[in-house]
Amino acid sequence: MSSSALPRAVISRSALNAAAVAAVTAGGSVADLRRDAWGHGMLSVAHAALAAGASAVLVDSEDEADALGAEGITATVDGEADIDSRILYGLPDAAGQLITRPVLRLAGRVLSTKRLLAGEAVSYGYTHRATEDTTVALVSGGYAQGIVRALGNQVHVAVDGEQRPIVGRVAMDVCVVDLGGRDVAVGTEATFFGGPGSAAPALARWAAVTGFTIAELVTVTGTHAEREWEA
Repeated sequence: MSSSALPRAVISRSALNAAAVAAVTAGGSVADLRRDAWGHGMLSVAHAALAAGASAVLVDSEDEADALGAEGITATVDGEADIDSRILYGLPDAAGQLITRPVLRLAGRVLSTKRLLAGEAVSYGYTHRATEDTTVALVSGGYAQGIVRALGNQVHVAVDGEQRPIVGRVAMDVCVVDLGGRDVAVGTEATFFGGPGSAAPALARWAAVTGFTIAELVTVTGTHAEREWEA
């Protein structure tokens, strides 16, 4: 797929720096940066954690430890991380409560829209039929990017600040979102989770629906989407 058709894992530098300070202040000295810093980018998180006062980071391999060592960062593959990763990465607890702002937001975009009449169905297997006339959007992001199939008909995304449901089965690279009859421009951002808005705690609902942990979900999406940075 072209990069324009992939969802984006957008990392906030300000959120990362603030979360790193909060995490180190809460206690501990070693940050967990395994699996590319839970999909957030190992090098950038390492710099933020050490700038906040951490003494070392935990990584997956000796090669990664050597690479960070070349940057002047103390990394280990042994032992345990004792800095709270939920605070470091701004992740919700099972109840959706956040201590720090999410560092990563997963954002797709509207590829197209169409009218859907009452009784008409969408996506594979027609697991969703419209109960009234509406408008639906085809949004970039599917199970190949970690938006698990089980999320279809179960969770919402934020479109123009409004929570709208994913309807029908999630496909490999796209999903369908019910806009409730609204008109939305092609290219409009759709936030699956994270960021400062209403989608910030959404991973808690994802975990409840899928049975995966919040750590697993953010890591998979963070490593399969197009990573970008913002202030």
